[in-house]
Amino acid sequence: MDLRPLDDTTSVAPQLDPEDMAELAADGVTAIICNRPDGEVPPSHQAAAMQAAAEAAGLAFTFNPVAMPNLTLSAVEEQADAIDAAEGSVVAYCASGTRSAVLWALAMAGRMPANDILAATARAGYALEGLRPQIEQLEAQA
Repeated sequence: MDLRPLDDTTSVAPQLDPEDMAELAADGVTAIICNRPDGEVPPSHQAAAMQAAAEAAGLAFTFNPVAMPNLTLSAVEEQADAIDAAEGSVVAYCASGTRSAVLWALAMAGRMPANDILAATARAGYALEGLRPQIEQLEAQA
């Protein structure tokens, strides 16, 4: 697993495997967010299989698929709600972790300064400076 922390409670990752769920639970993760549409993965890694594995390990599971460039504000809000509802650490995943990092960055707009958000994503390996206008717009609306 390639977990990339964004803040004290949220990490993003490339595609997880069902077998990873028990290890994540043992490491203190309490919630998984899948940002990858089922059409991108084989049946063994589609949301239903991942949710079953997560729940068997005692983890909450949220399916919030995003296919770029079709990112919506409701997907950002669902990501924020899933992070807020978690009772501990969260891991969000997609193909490379980028979509999950984008969703986190937009969800944190208005909660953290844009510079801090973009610094966190950069430390995790995701250069999202191009999102600054959207982050600042959401920050102004918060």
